[in-house]
This record gives sequence, C-alpha cells and structure tokens, in this order.
Amino acid sequence: MAILDLRACTLGHEHVAHAHTHHQLILATCGVTELEIEGAGDRVTGARGCLIPCSYHHEYEGDGLNRTLVLDVALDDLEPLRDADAMQRLFERPQFFNVPTRLNQLAATLMAQLEQFPALHSEIAALLLRALYLHLDLRLEQGPAIAGNGHPPIRVASERIDLGRLNTWIDRHLADDIRVEELAGLCALSPGHFHARFRETFGTTPLAYVQRRRLEHARTLVRHSNLSLGHIASLVGFCDQGSFSRAYRRHFDVTPSAVRRTRTASRQWQARGN
Repeated sequence: MAILDLRACTLGHEHVAHAHTHHQLILATCGVTELEIEGAGDRVTGARGCLIPCSYHHEYEGDGLNRTLVLDVALDDLEPLRDADAMQRLFERPQFFNVPTRLNQLAATLMAQLEQFPALHSEIAALLLRALYLHLDLRLEQGPAIAGNGHPPIRVASERIDLGRLNTWIDRHLADDIRVEELAGLCALSPGHFHARFRETFGTTPLAYVQRRRLEHARTLVRHSNLSLGHIASLVGFCDQGSFSRAYRRHFDVTPSAVRRTRTASRQWQARGN
C-alpha cells in the first residue's frame, strides 16, 4: 500500500464489517454513513468525520447518496511526512470529530482535485491530513495537570457533569439526531472539552452513552409494548428497522424480533392455562 492512499467514493447500502492493518480517515462532503467502532457508533456526515486506528473492528453502511473521502495511512510509513510524530498521534485512539465549515469546504475542493488529477492523490492526501491535524490540535483545551511519584502529568477536571440533567434531556430527544454540541451546551462546556471530560468520568464517549440509552429504552418497548419494531426504531432515533435490529443484537446479543417471538410464545402458553 502507498504511504497515503486517498480515494473518493460513494458508500452504498451494503453492511460491511472488518478491521485492517492501516489507519483510516473518513470524511464526507454530503450524505450519511452509519459507522460503529468497537461498539461505539455515530454518523459520518459533512459535519462529522472519523479516525479509525489500525486493527480496530468497525462496521459501516452508507445511504448510497454520500460523497466520501477515505484515506488509508500505512502504519510505518509516516516518517517522510512533515510532523510525522504528530500525525501518528492522530490515530492513537478511534474518534469521531466535528468538521467545521472550512474543513468541509477544503474536503470538497480536494475531492474535486482528486477526481481531476488522480495522479496527485498522495500530495492531496498529505494536505488533507495536515489540515485535519491542525484542526484537531487547535480545538484541544488543556485542563489543569498534576504530577507526582515519577509519573507523567495527569489531566484532571474541575467541572462536574450533571448526568441526571443530561439523562432527562436525552430521554426527551431520543427520536432526534442528538449531537455532542447540544450535550456540551447543557454543561456549559465546549464540545471538545465536554467529550474529553465525559470519557474520563464515565469511561465511554457521549454518543456511545446516548446509543446505550436509546437501546435500553427500546428494550422496554420491545418487551412491554405492541408497537411495531419499525415504529420503535423511529422512536429511539434509528433511521430504519435494519440498523436498529443490528445495533440491538450487538448490544443485547439477541434480536428484537427474537424477543418478540419469545414473548408471544410465553403469552400463548399462559393463555392455554399452563
């Protein structure tokens, strides 16, 4: 594989699940791709991008209408690039990130250049990677640090996240497209700062937590209501029944339709007087 392998594509409705031996950056200029990394899901859109380090299992399914930039980065071949160490740090952990308007516009411009001059894909890829690094580096907010006992500094949070307030708001908006910016606003924090604090405090990302609450609420409806699975999917924020059923199975190790069949069989058994 080349050091930087950049391509423009449209991700279709096919569900793909795999891992690979290179890092990957995914940006979209339009459309939606549902993507999950090791159980944490989000949508890749013009406003949300994704970094996937090597060996991380991930699954995705596009809407067939997206225009997506996929950049593969070989593991040991970043040395020729400017700020190679910093670039490598981009892929220390998987993450979804906000894409500001300027970066989205740059991605659209570079996509057009890539399609017109495919032989320049490495140069275009390096420029895109550099722009992303600058964006993510600039949005980092450093909190106070403490050090001791010979250990490196540890970031500590002076803010407390009001989880009760967040839960109330999330539960009222399960059918909506919940964004980190909205959750951060409830805590009077910037999105980047809120994301870091939330993960440090609760051991998961905000959107993975939202996904869990969606599925927990869905489980109650699947077990105790007569609503169709498609209706339940829409009530808890899934775009269709298929994506809902896959997420439900991954989280609970059983499909919602299997739960319904078991419930129906149990009721029939009870109705016979057993």
